Amino acid sequence: MRELIVLGTASQVPTRHRNHNGYLLRWDDEVILFDPGEGTQRQMLMAGQPVTPIRRICITHFHGDHSLGLPGILQRISLDRVPHPVAVHYPAGGQESYDRLRHATSYWDNAEIVPGPVGEGFVAETSAGRLTALPLRHPIETYGYRLVEPDSRRIVPALLAEHGIGGPAVGELQKTGRLGDVTLEQVSVPRPGQVFAFVMDTGLCDNVYALAENADMLVIESTFLAADADLAAQVGHLTAGQAARVARESNVQTLVLTHFSQRYPDSSQFLDEARAEFAGTIVAAEDLARVLVPPRRPATVDR
Repeated sequence: MRELIVLGTASQVPTRHRNHNGYLLRWDDEVILFDPGEGTQRQMLMAGQPVTPIRRICITHFHGDHSLGLPGILQRISLDRVPHPVAVHYPAGGQESYDRLRHATSYWDNAEIVPGPVGEGFVAETSAGRLTALPLRHPIETYGYRLVEPDSRRIVPALLAEHGIGGPAVGELQKTGRLGDVTLEQVSVPRPGQVFAFVMDTGLCDNVYALAENADMLVIESTFLAADADLAAQVGHLTAGQAARVARESNVQTLVLTHFSQRYPDSSQFLDEARAEFAGTIVAAEDLARVLVPPRRPATVDR
């Protein structure tokens, strides 16, 4: 199962209908929690999601709406005696903030929490693929994250039949890459790995595009509407139209808009603005919504 579970969608302050940020990515066996804002532990309960499957936590920056839920999540991981290590990634320049949040109150610490500061050249190999990060443009040190699944190949049954290969021999071919005179490339097509990108608080910059390039799912802040574009630029944020243009120019499949300013009571305005720029799938995120990672882009058979 590959899906995004939205735990919160507000920017700066929560509203009656939107909690602070929080995004749980389930990518097969890898479960990553992004930007746990205040109240994330309760939102996970409301979404029916335990903390036990979480393998890593990624924090884009140390503004409260993206990180004040970290102490509660870490203490819950300890309380539930999660049996595996949990990595926590965060901007290296925010080490003092991380240390304070890590032990914000007294509790019995039973968990193996592995700090993983993010800086230039950051790479983490996960069961889902390679996780990287790039700096963004915001008043404090901020990083966006990109998860890339390794490329592989998909066996084509018709090509196997043409070469008279079936049964256990298929497994041997996949394992060794060759069966007699037949190579794996002759009976398969490339299967590009899927890409997930997570871009929070930032002004428009080259790294936004680099993170979003060819993403199957792009989760991106759209704090403001175009009418407040000047304010957005001043405080290091995006408008819905800008986020949608990034998706269009970066060949994104599914665009998930989030991090909405409380000044706009109607989220349909964000959809309208984005649809004028991007013809693909657009989701204006709502708390506790589930968004499936789209199907793989179709492979072609070269004949």
